[in-house]
Amino acid sequence: MVRRLTMPRAQRWRRSAAALALVLGVIAVHGCVAGRIAALMADFGAAAAMPPRIVVAYVREMELSAPPVVAPAPPPRPRARRARAVREPAAAPVPASEPASAPPTTVAEAASAPEPEAAPASAPPAASAPAEAALAAASPASAASAPGFAWPGSTRLSYVLTGNYRGEIHGLAQVEWVRVDLRYQVHLDVSVGLGFAKLLSRRMSSEGQLTPEGLFPQRYDEDTRVAFRDPRRATMLFEPDAIVMPNGQRRERWPGVQDTASQFVQLTYLFTLHPELLSQGGAIEVPLALPRSVDRWTYDVLGLDTLDTPFGAVEAFHLKPRRVARPGSDLTAEIWFAPALHYLPVRIRIQQDAETYIDLMIKRRPQLAAP
Repeated sequence: MVRRLTMPRAQRWRRSAAALALVLGVIAVHGCVAGRIAALMADFGAAAAMPPRIVVAYVREMELSAPPVVAPAPPPRPRARRARAVREPAAAPVPASEPASAPPTTVAEAASAPEPEAAPASAPPAASAPAEAALAAASPASAASAPGFAWPGSTRLSYVLTGNYRGEIHGLAQVEWVRVDLRYQVHLDVSVGLGFAKLLSRRMSSEGQLTPEGLFPQRYDEDTRVAFRDPRRATMLFEPDAIVMPNGQRRERWPGVQDTASQFVQLTYLFTLHPELLSQGGAIEVPLALPRSVDRWTYDVLGLDTLDTPFGAVEAFHLKPRRVARPGSDLTAEIWFAPALHYLPVRIRIQQDAETYIDLMIKRRPQLAAP
């Protein structure tokens, strides 16, 4: 007969209690770690989430103002006079019609330049005279504007999208400018494909403050969604003296720097105050912070084009960047600004390379929010 050894009951209870305590301790530790991870994920999600979009109601359309006055071309360089008593070696003559070469005007210089004096009564009306009383409504934002300028109320521009990406593409786009007192938002939304089956959508949003020098971006977000792929996000934070890039690198913040979305409104602001910047053959330099780089872009003024729109012919100044888009590099954007629509962009052509581009053409008059 084999005798079975048994553990005393008290000892068994002690071991069970120790094991239970160990399990509870592990659960507690895991609970703290999980709670900390959840808190970190919540903080990360809050930082990564795009800022809430300011929603406004648009109640009417903008009316076209008077036909624009074409900005004059730069004056010709005067020919140097030769002294009669001294003969110098022959040099290549300078044609009288050759325009004077001048460096491009920077955004910071244009924003800080004094506003031109009002033209005399006999002069033709300025192209930038606003026709909408709501655009010049008094508000706290007026204190952040240059003298004689009031920031416009919330405005939305809608576009028809055409282009090429491995074949012909179609879609819709809109640019929305929203302000509340001294705070602004600019949104550029692009969608390719049908409304119920979008192949690609991208939202580019800028948020910041209004200042006498124009827009002062504080944050830029870019959200891209492609069918059958995970969405991609990029965020830039604009500090007073630095720009935090999407990869975490810090770059110097230059005076007047803008982002992809804010540049359109900043140029509208400058051209309203200084229409002489749109002289054919002129150039303007824009410090631009893009998700991959911070650089100075130079736009050449090619001239005044007539664009056919659903609401009639509209004249617009054509600006084209000097740099050429290369595969894998930042996109380039040609822009047409219409004086009769308060220098808003009526056409935007965004190009990645010769075979990949989208062309946005305005499809209706700009929509205005209630004053």
